[in-house]
Amino acid sequence: MLYILLSNFLYTISPWILKNLIDDIEDGIEVRIIGYYALALVGISFLHLIFRYLVRYTIIVASRRIEYNIRNDYFLHLLKLPMKFYQTHRTGDLMARATNDLNAVRAVLGPGIMQGISNVIFLIFVIGMMFSLDVRLTLIVLIPFPFVTIISRLLIKYIFEISKKKQAKYSDLTAKTQENIAGARVVKAYVQEENEAEEFRELNEEYFDLNLRLTKIHATLMSTISFIMGSGILILIWAGGALVVNQTISIGDLVAFTVWIGMLMGPMISIGWIINIFQQGASSMERINEILNYEPFIKDDESTDHTICEIKGDIRLENLYFSYNKDSDYILRDINLHIPEGSTLGITGHTGCGKSTLMNIICRTIEPSSGRVMIDGNDIKKIPIKVLRDHIGYVPQETFLFSESISDNISFGARSADQSDIVKAANISTIHLDLQEFPEAYKTVVGERGITLSGGQKQRTALARAIIKNPTILILDDAFSSVDSDTENHILERIESMPDHQTRIIISQRISAIQEADNIIVLEDGQIREQGDHQQLLALNGYYANLHQKQLLEEALEHM
Repeated sequence: MLYILLSNFLYTISPWILKNLIDDIEDGIEVRIIGYYALALVGISFLHLIFRYLVRYTIIVASRRIEYNIRNDYFLHLLKLPMKFYQTHRTGDLMARATNDLNAVRAVLGPGIMQGISNVIFLIFVIGMMFSLDVRLTLIVLIPFPFVTIISRLLIKYIFEISKKKQAKYSDLTAKTQENIAGARVVKAYVQEENEAEEFRELNEEYFDLNLRLTKIHATLMSTISFIMGSGILILIWAGGALVVNQTISIGDLVAFTVWIGMLMGPMISIGWIINIFQQGASSMERINEILNYEPFIKDDESTDHTICEIKGDIRLENLYFSYNKDSDYILRDINLHIPEGSTLGITGHTGCGKSTLMNIICRTIEPSSGRVMIDGNDIKKIPIKVLRDHIGYVPQETFLFSESISDNISFGARSADQSDIVKAANISTIHLDLQEFPEAYKTVVGERGITLSGGQKQRTALARAIIKNPTILILDDAFSSVDSDTENHILERIESMPDHQTRIIISQRISAIQEADNIIVLEDGQIREQGDHQQLLALNGYYANLHQKQLLEEALEHM
């Protein structure tokens, strides 16, 4: 504010000095006095430029810092949001809000605020100077100015609405691009390049049209303001010229008025630009706030007991029910289960029977509709989320690897792990031997989502990532689906050699993966239909026994 005041004050008094110079020349002065006036004008211009630089440096740096903070807050908030949020929001749209929308907000915080405040102060200074010279001429010259305000107010609403549509369309465009890059193999496999390109072209054309509409409105606003300001100069020449002829004001006064009106043209014309920036920034901030205001419903609250720092791994599920929506059927129904500390639980059942949902409830990435989850005798809601998940090693069905080295992927959940820890975990998951054949071994950078690795290699890398944490609770959700039976047996034998205190939950359609478990449950339609150890379940002659018989037959056929 101080720099804006000083720079605008220095800029405004230049015409006043010019007025005095012209009046003195008309009265007759020495040449050296003209030199003093010239030096004064040069000195004022130089100081004005210095303060103008300080204005820009101060506020632009501040706007960049605010942009930096908002981007960090936005990203951190995304990491806290539940899985349900990501089921309804597209990746491309979230990326567009973090880039394009945030840039629009920064434009308001930097150039928008700077020009807005500077223009208001400058108008006050200039109009004040004009009134000090001649009140009547000032009032006559300012007659067209109210029309600028009227026209601006009429167009603001349209600019805001189109800006909001434009930013939303940009999100669609970004999402379409992201999905096609991520799903490039599927697009090529189904020969859909032309169709996808056509859909992209249509989206791009809609985005282009919205930009064009915004540009037309902006151009109309700027042109109208320029015309109004030109009208002000015409009025000044007509009215001011008459006053000079009548000797009511001096030629110097008329020159000063002309320069001030010329100075006003820049700020007045920039009103359209400022309005455009503020409306785009407002619509973009509204879109960013839609995400920032989304409250994660799974979080630590007043019931959280922050004195809990350790988990032993005794898990108890009591009368557990779960459905994704109030109106939908239950995915899990009346689940009662005890998993003692250090024991191994095997889970099997048809696809879609609720196995993965049950694991997500234990990890507290989703909440049960009713019932309780107890760990070490504490309600899971009392355990701090960070403590809970720090003690769980989870290998989900869908393996995800980051576009980093294999070493970084394995140590993702244990940042302090050294190379020996990484190798040890890789040995347990049996990925170590595969890596020896890679040119850069553990330093090999995998493609996006681990695309350069085979399904089995990705799965075993993800398994090593869970193992390296040495978690209290290890959950393997169909973690052997992409490896052969022999590799599966090797991995299970090595996992069994890990610390006895570890509670393990293994989900698998293969009986060989769970037959050594202390307790095995069969889920069907969200309920526990069968429960017991391997021999007890075979004796029941139900789903588990039939599945076991079928797999024995498949193995026999393979050997044949």
